[in-house]
Amino acid sequence: MTGRLEERIAQSLGREVRDEVAAYAGMLGEEAGASAVLFYGSNLRTGSLEGVLDFYVLLPGEQREKIWPKVSYREWEHGGETLRAKIATMSLSKFAEAARGDSRDTTIWTRFVQPSALIWSADEAARDRVNRAIADASMTAARFAAALGPASGRAEDYWRALFQATYRAEFRVEKAGREDSILSVNREHFEGLLPQAWEAAGIAFGEDGGQLSPRLASDERKAILSRWRRRERLGKPLNILRLAKATTTFEGAARYGAWKLERHTGIKLEVTEFREKHPLLAMPGAAWELWRARRRAAKDQR
Repeated sequence: MTGRLEERIAQSLGREVRDEVAAYAGMLGEEAGASAVLFYGSNLRTGSLEGVLDFYVLLPGEQREKIWPKVSYREWEHGGETLRAKIATMSLSKFAEAARGDSRDTTIWTRFVQPSALIWSADEAARDRVNRAIADASMTAARFAAALGPASGRAEDYWRALFQATYRAEFRVEKAGREDSILSVNREHFEGLLPQAWEAAGIAFGEDGGQLSPRLASDERKAILSRWRRRERLGKPLNILRLAKATTTFEGAARYGAWKLERHTGIKLEVTEFREKHPLLAMPGAAWELWRARRRAAKDQR
């Protein structure tokens, strides 16, 4: 039942990326002793090296940290330019569990039903495990979409209902219509994915002129919605916990913030050793320096 879906996922994960991105992933994977490294986000779609590259580094063994993933920021000089990356790290086993929907987390299967590329793996066994996890993420997303979406509609209607529900559940501020943007820019990726995922998940459905109708028994629909409500209740508290943890464990937070500030305002903020080690304690001083820099810039424009 999952054969067609897994073939599709393997092909999608095998997409080509720029040599610089592949080199970055290889360096991260080997350095961490990882099982695999996934690349995702807007830079995957555009092929650009501008901004921040997004990686998931998946480790062997059991998950060590209770609140995951661990997030860090890193700059790497390669080929005469500075490559910037935001790196999420967690175990492959926990990643696979979250992709199956076995945890209360919604972020993994929501993110990885969207395009990603498996650009480094330790061996074929690790590659197969990641491929299966991404297929599971598609089935988990499709299963919730069947219950959260309309009785009958286009595939986009189900994906739209799903993404809107996850945005409400998670502690995220998204512009209105964000789900339409995701579906529009990734149209080829989502084309035909929903019926394949339903088929792999054992969900019967009808199809007529582009209209899909999942045939969920009433007790099955109730069970799925009950599972969703539990995740919805815990979504915001879980994400707040992750944000709170990130304020103390986000490696490279000061450099990441300084880079973002310069990119958006043109103001360069010095990253001192103190700011690097204690980003929270350094905030007042940094804010004061930023205020003074803005005052000077405003005076120069008069």
